[in-house]
Amino acid sequence: MTSTSTAPRTPATATPVAKVDGLRGGHLPSWSPWAVLGGAAGLSAALFGIIALGGGGAFNIAGWAVVTAIIYLILITVLSTIIEGRRKGVDRLVTGIVVTAFAIAMVPLVSVAVTVVTNGINGITPEFFTSSMRNVVGEGGGALHAIVGTLMITLAAAVISIPIGIFTAIYLIEYGAGNRMARAITFLVDVMTGIPSIVAGLFAYALFALIFGPGIRMGIMGAIALSVLMIPVVVRSTEEMLRLVPNELREASYALGVPKWLTISKVVLPTAVAGITTGVMLSISRVIGETAPLLLTAGVATSVNYDLFNGRMSTLPVFAYSQYMNQGIPASAFIDRAWGAALVLIVIVMVLNLVARLVAKVFSPKLGR
Repeated sequence: MTSTSTAPRTPATATPVAKVDGLRGGHLPSWSPWAVLGGAAGLSAALFGIIALGGGGAFNIAGWAVVTAIIYLILITVLSTIIEGRRKGVDRLVTGIVVTAFAIAMVPLVSVAVTVVTNGINGITPEFFTSSMRNVVGEGGGALHAIVGTLMITLAAAVISIPIGIFTAIYLIEYGAGNRMARAITFLVDVMTGIPSIVAGLFAYALFALIFGPGIRMGIMGAIALSVLMIPVVVRSTEEMLRLVPNELREASYALGVPKWLTISKVVLPTAVAGITTGVMLSISRVIGETAPLLLTAGVATSVNYDLFNGRMSTLPVFAYSQYMNQGIPASAFIDRAWGAALVLIVIVMVLNLVARLVAKVFSPKLGR
């Protein structure tokens, strides 16, 4: 008895279908978006040229970019729909919108960075980092006192805020478990997240004024004002990072007989250390450029002050503000110092973020064997 195969047979008349690349195959080549973008830029430039020739005004870069984006989205969508189909056309439209939104978001960042570097480089001299503004009324002087004040006040605020924020987040996630106290703390943290910075400065000033009397100005007052702004950011970021730690890790540690506090310190926190570090640096970046609360609490100074608990202490944001608002003769010297302080502040924030990334990379759990 012979067995017959039940596998379907290919008809003799069937011919293999060859996959054809390019326009005939229903797929735009990889260079087509760039070609469409170039064409859209040319059409937009021609349109603005015609408007300028007709007396409609000078060429506008921002308007040209917007019109180019609109023309590009229309052209790439229509072209893709005709050649690749409706679904691919919609996909290219949404992709173009996302890329356009990203480019729009990058415009102010790039503009601020270029403006600060271009204007601030004129004020960066060796004297800027080695001298203060004591007895300086015109050219010369530097921002040493402001740099020292910024680092000391921010460090003090971090020392106050980071332990409080991390321990609060640990309580909310590991111990609170949705009880009334945890809900009340979460509500207060959410409220504190949205308070204006000037309110934090008024709180610190009122607190110290009740103890030492009105008119008091100290660096520690500025640190406390900044810590009011930092704590909610640290709490919320740490809370979200702790939520991402799998419960299986906690249960495995408990199964080995490890107590809860040791599980948190040896398992949970090391697993979330990268995200926690990022949140801490975000909170520091949030407050290091504040001006209003420090004007009320730390005040304005022209000399270097290394004592947080005695006397006024200047910071880079306050120094830049005072230099720009109280210009003397020559005015260019004051403006250069203000832009120089802004540039140094940006560099400090960048360095802190690089350090945070290095710390997160070193202390994050290793996944390799």
